[in-house]
Amino acid sequence: MTPNMSYKVDVTGISPNTTKAQLNDFFTFCGKISSIDYDEKAHKATISFERQSAAKTALMLNGGALDGATLNVTSETPLEDDTHHDDPSHPLEQTDKPRAGIAAEYLAKGYQLSDQILQRAIELDHEKGISQKFLGYVHELDKTAGERALGPDQTISQKVQATLANAQQQAKTLDEQKGITKTFNDYLAKALSSPLGQKVKAFYTTTSKQVVDIHEEARRLVDEQKAAQGGAAASATPAAPAAGSEGRPL
Repeated sequence: MTPNMSYKVDVTGISPNTTKAQLNDFFTFCGKISSIDYDEKAHKATISFERQSAAKTALMLNGGALDGATLNVTSETPLEDDTHHDDPSHPLEQTDKPRAGIAAEYLAKGYQLSDQILQRAIELDHEKGISQKFLGYVHELDKTAGERALGPDQTISQKVQATLANAQQQAKTLDEQKGITKTFNDYLAKALSSPLGQKVKAFYTTTSKQVVDIHEEARRLVDEQKAAQGGAAASATPAAPAAGSEGRPL
């Protein structure tokens, strides 16, 4: 990205109850935000992102709901996806994730996205493809977790299919030794060691999916959030985020 360059989207139709902090929480799932210019009286805002891909993801959310209001997200200039930066030495960023995965995170946090928006996410992934950086990250995580828990030349998702009960127990022991934190890395490592490991891996590494797959991944994210909170009782349907307390991307 060119220094001091930012990519903007305009947001209208914002609820009178929505704060600048809530706008930040909502759009931070798209990627790193440079600034938010919020005109509360006019119920509109301009969100500036560090990466063009993040701004394009924000456009995908046109028609999404926040505080009961339907957001209109537009841009005065055409936005394109950034060229994939596949250098493994650079840390993984939110914009490296497939958009279907980002959409699942939104649903898991209780935000309302229509199936039309979810289909838009699938189509964008199909057009852009999934970066080699992210694919390498998932495959290495699967391989590394498998080697640590199950021995060399094994992946968690492969071994689970062969010896489910034993693999689950070993993966659980590994998790307890290392400690599970609320990060995407730990979520994915844990998900890969579950009975649905192959399905989770396919969700993040292929562009062939349906809207129902995004809903299913959102439910898995919710289940992990509940487990991380110590199994606190909660509705099976993600609750709407409390004002000013929306979660950050996994």
